[in-house]
Amino acid sequence: MKSITLDINSALSTVSRADIAALEPKATEALDKVISATGAGNDFLGWVNLPTETTEALLDDIIACADHLRATCDTVVAIGIGGSYLGAKAVIEALSDSFAPYRPAIQGEPKVIFAGQNIGEDYLYELQDYLKDKRFGIIVISKSGTTTEPAIAFRLLKEQLERQLGVDEARSRIVAITDEKRGALRTLATSEGYKTFVIADNVGGRFSVLTPVGLLPIAVAGFDIRALIDGAAEMEKATAEPSESNLAYLYACTRNALYRAGKKIEILVNYNPKLHYFAEWWKQLYGESEGKDHKGIFPAAVDFSTDLHSMGQWIQDGERTIFETVITVLEQQHEKLIPSDEANLDGLNYIAGKHVDEVNKMAELGTRIAHVDGGVPNLLISLPALREKYLGQLIYFFEKACGISGYMLDVNPFNQPGVEDYKRNMFALLAKPGYEEATAAIRARLD
Repeated sequence: MKSITLDINSALSTVSRADIAALEPKATEALDKVISATGAGNDFLGWVNLPTETTEALLDDIIACADHLRATCDTVVAIGIGGSYLGAKAVIEALSDSFAPYRPAIQGEPKVIFAGQNIGEDYLYELQDYLKDKRFGIIVISKSGTTTEPAIAFRLLKEQLERQLGVDEARSRIVAITDEKRGALRTLATSEGYKTFVIADNVGGRFSVLTPVGLLPIAVAGFDIRALIDGAAEMEKATAEPSESNLAYLYACTRNALYRAGKKIEILVNYNPKLHYFAEWWKQLYGESEGKDHKGIFPAAVDFSTDLHSMGQWIQDGERTIFETVITVLEQQHEKLIPSDEANLDGLNYIAGKHVDEVNKMAELGTRIAHVDGGVPNLLISLPALREKYLGQLIYFFEKACGISGYMLDVNPFNQPGVEDYKRNMFALLAKPGYEEATAAIRARLD
């Protein structure tokens, strides 16, 4: 059975196996907290057994809903922010044709686009202008229904859909993924009769990609959510016990050893442009989980070889506070050979006849060697291919490792108190009802 792998050998010039082994008792305790739900934030550990507990009935329901949207829409807008969109975006981008957004729409194969992840007036204007002659539907994702960014987008798009189709027909093309019983979106969905799926109370947004939050948009995009869940279930079973063969356990131990050795920044590196949004999902997962109490590895990301021509200099010769986790994709979906050219003005005939991916792999290996020689430890994650099963494995691997690593830092990996600070200030500046004292205080500061 093929699976993702983890190689830590290129980190051992900075930390030894003894340094990593010294953290195993802490990691074992952390893993036990994750599995037994006995640590801080244990009311948000519903994702731990989610892959093996996902029922066929739920998957059937999601696929049936996706089939309805695929049959009635040429565009489906998924509205959400943070974990409510990044996971779906990551998987869809990783599995899609790179130029799918530029190809004509095909009946039964709607384009999935995203809204509610920003407050860009031009973005929303241009989105609505794009949709004015489209057969579109909406998946709105919010536990509360009051989060500012998605609430603004949904208000605008709901009004547009009702205007274009009529209220009754619009109802059939709106799906709400929200709290089971409470909140503004639940109230609206019940009163309007929208098709709904539940965001469980014990699954936080950044861990929700394997719930309907991620699965429905991924299914609408035409991908195999059963294979995604199967891959995650394989990794759930493979990461249940503390051992070096547990990749999540090993990754958490190694990155924490590097952190204690002064490596404060982790750069997630890919050599396949389809993984750009996977890195964006990973950044939220680790940044929001570990960045507490003035602790935590700062998560950054680069797309190589593209960013070697912009960030490569800093990574090679800048401050030595970084390490890299490299994701390599072993098998490509297509083949493309480099042709020979009689004039050879570009000097590339020495690689004529080679696969483009062979050149890419040598760029990857050469860069890893150079960075390790330059004092940048490397961890290497290998994916057999960009397919649903392996992405499911990778998602669950990073989630489990995140929980372990957070507990090793002695923080609660499952809350995000700092996220609320900007919201309080924004509400005060907008004079939201109930924020009168805060409005007066913040305006006094600005006067």
